[in-house]
Amino acid sequence: MAVIHTDDRDDPRLDDFRDLSTADRRPDRPGGKGLVIAEGTVVVSRLLASRYPVRALLGVERRFAELADDLAGTDAPQYVTSAEVMADVVGFHLNRGILAIADRPAPPTVSDVVAGAGTIAVLEGVGDHENLGALFRNAAALGVDGVLLGPGCSDPLYRRSVRVSMGHVLRVPFGYLTDWPGGLHDLRSRGFAVAAFTPRPGSVPLRELRERVPGPVALLFGAEGPGLTETALAAADHAVRIPMPEGVDSLNIATAAAVAFYELVSGD
Repeated sequence: MAVIHTDDRDDPRLDDFRDLSTADRRPDRPGGKGLVIAEGTVVVSRLLASRYPVRALLGVERRFAELADDLAGTDAPQYVTSAEVMADVVGFHLNRGILAIADRPAPPTVSDVVAGAGTIAVLEGVGDHENLGALFRNAAALGVDGVLLGPGCSDPLYRRSVRVSMGHVLRVPFGYLTDWPGGLHDLRSRGFAVAAFTPRPGSVPLRELRERVPGPVALLFGAEGPGLTETALAAADHAVRIPMPEGVDSLNIATAAAVAFYELVSGD
């Protein structure tokens, strides 16, 4: 475990952490270094316990002390500095006081994600990083086994998604359905019923779904606003709605998913 004290804001060893507010230099952006950034002691702790190989940490001494037990098993360099130097390096003041950077291993395959799963979430067009992070946090809290990302979804390992998920995106298995909507038919061949969430007439109330689908289920959610495409809806086995009073026809995607997760997993 290498603990390195530095007050040099130009220290080249800190370059992975540099200018995180500058869009074209962000290491977690598509086309960048493909790194994962964790902020704050809770999220950094979950990163250290995950399968993501940590490259380095940067923070103030107090935050490192709070993570002493978690850090006992890592060989990644720990750069200890002042809040002022850290702000200069990162490009903004970080109230959480610590960052960790990790490499991305190859994502799990669809087979890895669904093996032994009872309930998975499948997403189409969920492009908002905060919604995606919140959905992963809800999936972890309510016992969903994995998440599969279809076309149009944002990167769940983008810094904002990792932060909003409180690091749970590093724990909930996720993979990519590159064949669309063929991937939904593949899930059916693996024993999953595909349930698409939509407020359209003719959809069944959520509480009736478990009566119709006693076995493994893939819960299909679309983007907030436009919802699922006709292609996705046509590929589903069931159209499902969350009953709401007249005049209210939608929920935030993460909230709608949480209701479904609770009803079908935690509500058993």
